[in-house]
Amino acid sequence: MPDVMPCPAGQPLEQPLDQPVKRAGRWALLRRLPLRQILCLLPLLVVGYWVVQHRSLIGSGARQMFTANPYWLLTAVATTGLGWVAVSFARQGTVLERLPAGRLFATQFAAGAANHLLPSGIGASAVNIRFMTGCGLPPARSSAALALYFLAEATTRVGLLVVLLLVFPQALRLGPLLPESVSGMVVAGAVVAAGALVAGVALIRPVRRIVVRFFRTAMADARSLHLRPSRALALWGGSLAFPLLQAAGLVAVALALELEVRPAHVMLAYLAATAVAAVVPSPGGIGSVDAALVIALVAAGAPVEAATSTVLAYRFITVWLPLIPGALVLGGLVRSKIV
Repeated sequence: MPDVMPCPAGQPLEQPLDQPVKRAGRWALLRRLPLRQILCLLPLLVVGYWVVQHRSLIGSGARQMFTANPYWLLTAVATTGLGWVAVSFARQGTVLERLPAGRLFATQFAAGAANHLLPSGIGASAVNIRFMTGCGLPPARSSAALALYFLAEATTRVGLLVVLLLVFPQALRLGPLLPESVSGMVVAGAVVAAGALVAGVALIRPVRRIVVRFFRTAMADARSLHLRPSRALALWGGSLAFPLLQAAGLVAVALALELEVRPAHVMLAYLAATAVAAVVPSPGGIGSVDAALVIALVAAGAPVEAATSTVLAYRFITVWLPLIPGALVLGGLVRSKIV
């Protein structure tokens, strides 16, 4: 007769099977949850919370627009929309494969909303990488395309800034606004940060290996793209048009509010402010871009109150007005499995 282990008193024989059954039930319940629908609503909920947190700033920007010239405000809205078209061309110029034009434009519009939820453009970058991988590109090539876009956009933006500074060397008077000690601290901090980044890449072997592999992939893709004139034109033309359209939008708002600063100086102020604000990792540049724009317009000769009103109205048009529609489009793209 085989040995049989007695069951302890009060403990059912089927207990060893009870826990796996419960775990399987939990997994089945999780699988039944509409996770994709929840993810679709998440951008809208986060944007709604963001709007509530900044309602006073949004209200100030909206009030400035009631006294402004409506035709120039419509011009600012048009340049904002054309900016997404320019970004779409630049994104297409970073890959050899043809991307679906409609979905590409919708992705850039949605990426604008995502960009205001996470700092330093992380939201927009994540949306674009998801879109490119969904179009069949490997993750390494999608990341290389993203890096090429940032390089082209930064190059054209800094190039425009340098050209305007050479043409209008006295346009910005930062001396009374930023003492020499503050300027020195900013420069020293930038040098230390750059040195730490280079040292980290050079000394940490796994990081160095990843960076070298990524750099090789990016250089190979860049060489292939520049052998195609249509792709090179889309990349550099879109990258050049985007900051020009953004600066033109600020000029239009300045004209709508009758800001007594020359349009070329307003464009210079915009390029200088966005170049400085890019160092501060705030979501969508909120706070950093606003402060930098006000300082730059004051340095260009605008009164503080007028500069603040212009920046609030400009940010209302370019940030707050398309935010909720962009979140809705982002939710639709997630629901359709495009991103």
